[in-house]
Amino acid sequence: METFRLNAHYYQQFGADYAREVPGEGYGGWKAADLDFSWKHSAVVVMHAWDVQPMEIDPAGYSECEYIPRADAICKKVFPGLLAAIRAREFTLFHVVGHQGYYEHLPGYQRAVALAGPEPVRPTSVMSDPCLDNLVQFRRDHVWPGKENLVLRSRSRFATDFHPAARPLGDEGVAANSHQLAALCRSAGINHLIYAGFAVGGCLLASPGGMVDMQRRGVLCSVLREAVTAIENRETARQELSKQLELWRVALSFGFVFEVSSFIAALRKGATTS
Repeated sequence: METFRLNAHYYQQFGADYAREVPGEGYGGWKAADLDFSWKHSAVVVMHAWDVQPMEIDPAGYSECEYIPRADAICKKVFPGLLAAIRAREFTLFHVVGHQGYYEHLPGYQRAVALAGPEPVRPTSVMSDPCLDNLVQFRRDHVWPGKENLVLRSRSRFATDFHPAARPLGDEGVAANSHQLAALCRSAGINHLIYAGFAVGGCLLASPGGMVDMQRRGVLCSVLREAVTAIENRETARQELSKQLELWRVALSFGFVFEVSSFIAALRKGATTS
């Protein structure tokens, strides 16, 4: 089998020490190991790397998603070198999209639709009631997106498109949902997806094409540390603490965390037969 060796970060979530005041402080914590991964059965997937509109055009987006400037900086600074290295070695590259109207014409999307066929019937929702409706409305008004922000949305012009640095080339696979991404994986023999995009702990976790759905289909899901950012809150934003927590979540529940520089170096070295 052709493999490539990567320095993989993982988290040792065992060894709780009950002689300590806080037993969890006995965990091994972050560690790293050089591991072999299948060249042919691994792929990078870029998810929700959208073009960023100026704040005056999309004030609601900036109000709701404080990570937009960080995502834009990652697209401009990290993605060009990363995607160039992936394409230069003909390593498998997929894209996961959201919304509509900017990708349907791409050959990679049309290929995914043909491979996937009709979507499975979605589960029937439970019945609502006036109490639930009120609770949902309360969350909409006070949690996200917020009553005040709905006013901003009326003044926003949200035009979804690929970020220029993350636009698919040629017939690179493009999926709009988990069903299509799984079809691309089966067609290419992929069982390990390495995620880049926005945002880890949010869309990369739970949106269609995210890690939860793909893990349920037997796919190992890893992440490139510098190629993602997280949804931060008031208490975590200054130090980007949510990103650290979400990288731990990936390492604990889904796969591994890779440094972009190590990944590019491994790509340039190429595959070896083991």
